[in-house]
Amino acid sequence: MKPIIPPVDTAELEAELTPARLLRVTNKGGNRIYVVDGRECKAVMREIGRLREESFRQAGGGTGESIDIDEFDMMDPPCRQLIVWDPENRIILGGYRFILGRDMRLNPDGTPRIAMTHLFSYSPEFIEKYLPYTIELGRSFVRLDYQSSRQGAKAIFALDNLWDGLGALTVVYPEIRYLFGKMTMYPSYDRTCRDMLLYFLERHFPDPDRLVRPINALSHGANAAEMEKMYAEGGTFKEDYRILNKAIRAAGFNIPPLVNSYMNLSPTMKMFGTAINDEFGFVEESGILLTIDEIFDEKKERHIGTYNPLNQHTV
Repeated sequence: MKPIIPPVDTAELEAELTPARLLRVTNKGGNRIYVVDGRECKAVMREIGRLREESFRQAGGGTGESIDIDEFDMMDPPCRQLIVWDPENRIILGGYRFILGRDMRLNPDGTPRIAMTHLFSYSPEFIEKYLPYTIELGRSFVRLDYQSSRQGAKAIFALDNLWDGLGALTVVYPEIRYLFGKMTMYPSYDRTCRDMLLYFLERHFPDPDRLVRPINALSHGANAAEMEKMYAEGGTFKEDYRILNKAIRAAGFNIPPLVNSYMNLSPTMKMFGTAINDEFGFVEESGILLTIDEIFDEKKERHIGTYNPLNQHTV
């Protein structure tokens, strides 16, 4: 493991976070969402890379390099970076990187040149009918010292702020119909809880058309007979969710926050199985697809409906 680089000078960050790169103000916490091209905003990209590596390494993943910046951040056209900026404390609280379907290119072998191609294979139907209308999301993080509610409202709202940013993107780019990404679980997470969680996801968010499949698939240890017995008094998503949440809490753990957020966004989310990422600390990545029109109305109103196009900037 290489030592992580020191924080980037705040003045350098603020010089790059110009009004033209402002996407919106968050619903809660008074923070700001910016979208940047890491090739143009070198200081912001270095700080994003530092914070990503720090956050992922602490959880048991990461690249092991001094900074987490890869070819997808720098290719042409690149993934762009959506960040939450706290103007009061003058720090980045969290972020995503994303690439639009229109900016995706094909590799010589015909596979999409996106980060998830290392982990998943795609059906012709998915490449032709879904990818052009998709945002691929990745490298989501919340600043390490803001992952605890002890930091107050700013920390509590950090993940919610990121969803404000993603909601705004669906308005700025109206051709986008799908969010495509992955939910990450780390080797440090309890194996029994992981197996229960993956069984639940496969049960409620199947991919019957096999649109996307993991290349190096995780074969989890969830026993189908035991799981069916566990959910004998359930059946609906809400009933099964209560059973799952109770069982994981009884084991002394929680459902990972980002996983919890995703699976409560839409009743029609698709889960594509789980791949082992051998380039990122052997974390376990479950591929998912969300249809924007089918996100729960309450979530759409909160994160999409509150975006004011009159304040829209070119991102």
